[in-house]
Amino acid sequence: MNKIFIGLLLFFSLVVCAQNDQLAQNYFDKGDFEKAKITYEELLKTNAGNGYYFQRLIECYQQLQLLDQAETLIQARLKQFNQSNLLVELGYNYQLKRDADKSKKYYDQAIDRIRKNPSEVYAVAGVFEKKVQLQYALQAYELALSLEPKFNFNYQMGLIYGQLGNTDMMIDKFLTEAYANQQNSVMIQNQLSRFLTEDSDVAFNEALKKALLLRAQKNQDVFWNQYLSWFFVQQKEYGKAFIQEKAIYRRNPESFSSIVNLAQLSIEEGETDTAKEILTFVLENTRDLELLIQSHTYLLKMRIDSAQEKDLKLIETDIDNLLKEFEITPYSLQLQILQAHFEAFRMQHPELGKTILKKALTLPLNRYQSADVKIELADILLYEEKFNQALIYYSQIEEDLKNDVVGHEASLKSAKTSYFKGDFMWAQKQFKELKAASSQLIANDALEYFLLINDNTVADSTQTALKQFAKADYLLYQNKNNEALAQFQSILKSFKGQEIEAVTLYRLGKTYEKLGDFQSALNQYQAIIDQHKDGIYIDEAYYFAAEIYRKSLQDPEKAKAFYEQVIFHHEDSIYFTDARKKYRQLRGDTTL
Repeated sequence: MNKIFIGLLLFFSLVVCAQNDQLAQNYFDKGDFEKAKITYEELLKTNAGNGYYFQRLIECYQQLQLLDQAETLIQARLKQFNQSNLLVELGYNYQLKRDADKSKKYYDQAIDRIRKNPSEVYAVAGVFEKKVQLQYALQAYELALSLEPKFNFNYQMGLIYGQLGNTDMMIDKFLTEAYANQQNSVMIQNQLSRFLTEDSDVAFNEALKKALLLRAQKNQDVFWNQYLSWFFVQQKEYGKAFIQEKAIYRRNPESFSSIVNLAQLSIEEGETDTAKEILTFVLENTRDLELLIQSHTYLLKMRIDSAQEKDLKLIETDIDNLLKEFEITPYSLQLQILQAHFEAFRMQHPELGKTILKKALTLPLNRYQSADVKIELADILLYEEKFNQALIYYSQIEEDLKNDVVGHEASLKSAKTSYFKGDFMWAQKQFKELKAASSQLIANDALEYFLLINDNTVADSTQTALKQFAKADYLLYQNKNNEALAQFQSILKSFKGQEIEAVTLYRLGKTYEKLGDFQSALNQYQAIIDQHKDGIYIDEAYYFAAEIYRKSLQDPEKAKAFYEQVIFHHEDSIYFTDARKKYRQLRGDTTL
């Protein structure tokens, strides 16, 4: 019985201790340091050796300006345990008391502990970092390294140099660590990316590039080519990244996957010439079936996107020949899906497109491959105005791949189908949910349609203009661009000055761009700038006008003027980063 009683007593003591621990933590997190102090004092009485409770109690005293009590507690623990980290704690407490001499005295004593035993650095330097005594932390690491060269603190020192703003030393330490311990390379790239994306000092980009080039010249290891390729991808300089990837391939021709990924990035960023160069290189240098099919598929997509009516028959023949060469198998699935889409949307043979896809569904596909086929099948049914049938397929994919980006894509397409049908209430509900999608592209698209429906319902409860606009959008979906243009122009005449006008001008601009009528596109964007300066499409108008002047009309001065508007007046725009980068390229900056 005594044993049982003692066991129960111990159990309940542990439960009470755990509850008090959680209670103290909650008080501390909420900033109620007085209550946290009382609870941690109780905990420390029964757990005198617990370093965590001690540390928390010291922090409570310091937050409450009870610095004498903190000093007494630290001195007592130092006398009891003689730990080097407590010297830093004591020095910091004197620093809070504004006693610089005593603070320095204890900091120096902590450093002396490292001089006597280099392993003390692990206890000392970490506390210096926590107290943001960064110069002392560096001194601790440097002293330990001078005494024990086998130690490695490159990563920790790199972080400190970054916090101190010494980016040159940060780069040196990080790159040294990346090469010495290549398993840490991704972690270090993540740290470097923070400085590349924050862009607080554009000189950082140039400094990192120079450091990488110097190391690549001194050490011919392929590792540095890989790092340079990563750097150029961060800068969206895919042509330069490709040069590095070719150098990697010449020394290690085993894998092409990174080169194909580079081509895909180039396509997504509209760098089609670079993408074609990369994919042509792949086709010339590999016999891997999957890579060959993937490369041909990407090249065909680019041809289709820019194809004129006269080009379509030759493209159709080329797709047929490739499928005869690679055969109808799961490996060639993306090529089959491309063929189905081409036949339905460009050749206006939707029945043939559906036949191709239904045949593909008989192949042994995994669930993601099956979803790809069903999405395209639903797209074609939507093209044929078979809205309900399309919704069935989209719903199947949503159900099969919940919380997956493919499932979210199917949800977005389902919402657009409801929008095309004129079922705006249901569509708006779906778009609202998709605003929180993990994919930024899907979330942005959903937000655009949500605002479109919301704004034009508030402005016109009958939704007359919105219904006509949705019809024009559907014509665009069906690739009936001239009919869509006529519908949008009709909306402009009928609803001049109303809420729908700005988005109609924007759609007209994008449609004219698609048709290669760049002057008409510029006219629409200028109308937004002149008449809807406070609207939500103003940054798009400036950005896409700049893109036309830069890419299509080769007028860099006018392009710069429009990019400047995005950079200086629309910092919250999703086009801000790209506008700034392209502006600097046009200006001839060496640091981008």
